[in-house]
Amino acid sequence: MTHGNAPASPTLEDARAGGPPSRSTLVVTAHAGDFVWRAGGAIALAAARGEKVTIACLTFGERGESAKAWREGKKLDEIKAIRRDEAERAAAALGAEVRFFDAGDYPLVATAELTDKLVEVYRATQPDAVLTHPTEDPYNGDHPAANRMALEARVLAQAIGYPGEGEIIGAPPVFYFEPHQPEMSGFKPEVLLDITAVWDTKRRAMECLGAQRHLWDYYTDLAVRRGVQLKRNAGPNLGLAHKTMAEAYMRPYPQIAKELA
Repeated sequence: MTHGNAPASPTLEDARAGGPPSRSTLVVTAHAGDFVWRAGGAIALAAARGEKVTIACLTFGERGESAKAWREGKKLDEIKAIRRDEAERAAAALGAEVRFFDAGDYPLVATAELTDKLVEVYRATQPDAVLTHPTEDPYNGDHPAANRMALEARVLAQAIGYPGEGEIIGAPPVFYFEPHQPEMSGFKPEVLLDITAVWDTKRRAMECLGAQRHLWDYYTDLAVRRGVQLKRNAGPNLGLAHKTMAEAYMRPYPQIAKELA
């Protein structure tokens, strides 16, 4: 995500020509579908710019977010396989790599071992930006658990004395993506990201998630509403599309800038 007069991100062509290395985005998500509904547009935009996008998917959402499969009489291992396949196809549609941790949902328990695995991912990917859940969600404790581990791993990955493979990281900015019921989760849309150019890509990724088909229209409608808000806050003369689609994010840490824009 670039803001103000930040330079354009390097492309795959730059990398092939020996130019600047590609930027890296890390997404830490509790369940197999979360990264698609909440951050699919940001992922697709980053991939389209030639950035490397890595999704750390902590669970398959097999217990709490696969009601359709349970009602059809599927067994646990079958449901995990279904959700894994859906997430892999969605990630591929968005242009990202997904890594599964199979940590078990409902509840997802924050552990030192799982956090340590995330530290390894941070150091391996060297992210320039991190996307994850916000700190509050009274409807789903797995989401705050993922948030806690994502933030703790980010800090530990910066510590030169913390054991583990790979080089230490800097302090990548963190963006919280929008929860399903933002009003109940203390979510404030501080960043509105224009995803109009990649909306069709996000919609295709959403349609990979057959286990949660009931959410396809919900997140389409949300993108429309956030797009209206984006246009209202961007001013009338930026040449935005009549139907602008957007995603909303919060920032837990200050934005660093050389000018106000």
